[in-house]
Amino acid sequence: MLKSLSRTPRNVMLGGLSIIFLFPLVWAAIASVSPQGGTNQTDGFGFGNYLTLLNYGAGLGQFFLNSLIVSTITVLLTLVLSLTAGYAFARFDFPGKNVLFLTVLAILMVPFASVLVPLYVLLGNLGLTNSLFGLALVLTMYQLPFSVFMMRISFESIPAELEESALVDGCNSFTALLRILLPGVVPGLVTVGLYAFLAAWNDFIAPLILINDANLAPLPLAVANLRQQAMGAVDYGVTEAGVVVLAVPCIFLFLVLQRYYIKGFMSGALKG
Repeated sequence: MLKSLSRTPRNVMLGGLSIIFLFPLVWAAIASVSPQGGTNQTDGFGFGNYLTLLNYGAGLGQFFLNSLIVSTITVLLTLVLSLTAGYAFARFDFPGKNVLFLTVLAILMVPFASVLVPLYVLLGNLGLTNSLFGLALVLTMYQLPFSVFMMRISFESIPAELEESALVDGCNSFTALLRILLPGVVPGLVTVGLYAFLAAWNDFIAPLILINDANLAPLPLAVANLRQQAMGAVDYGVTEAGVVVLAVPCIFLFLVLQRYYIKGFMSGALKG
């Protein structure tokens, strides 16, 4: 009884925080089907705003696919690069190791918007302007500092003796990474992948600068373009419908992967 009473303030606080964080999403979902003047849903509750979003431009399916392609490429590149870099920083000693690691982390100190114009010029020289792959490369670049840091502490939380035993048994470093270490850093990989997906899926400013073809626009950019009506009026109904469509995959992935996500953030906390 006393134990339950001692937990009551914490439960009340957590419940209050949950309501605060969930309220905007619930409000957006209700507003997206509510009757509003100046929208495609002026009478009663319905899905008129979703129909507008579905039939806009190249279609909701195309915009959704564009976002999915960019997010998938970003996640895959981020996972491969951060896995190998994190392993190298955690297990190997080489000249300038700490300086290089700090340089990677220093990218976080550079405002993302300030490097988009130089990156646009660079992508133009590489023939990747107005390309979903080029956009994914840019988003991957800005995900790497956190991802490499996350994977380094994940590898450092695994006892070095496990890898040494594998090397004694005939494995090389690459085989030991895949067979021995990789299963132990799955929570870190899930955390990195989830963060990369959320960043790529919801990013607006990079597609705004790097994508000129309306048919290649990811979903956030398409929603931003659609919300503007004639005479400068804003179609809030379509905007809320777009917010809901954008949020659903993120919520689903987080609910499915939350167990690994929490473990990933705990990696290295109890090291040693």
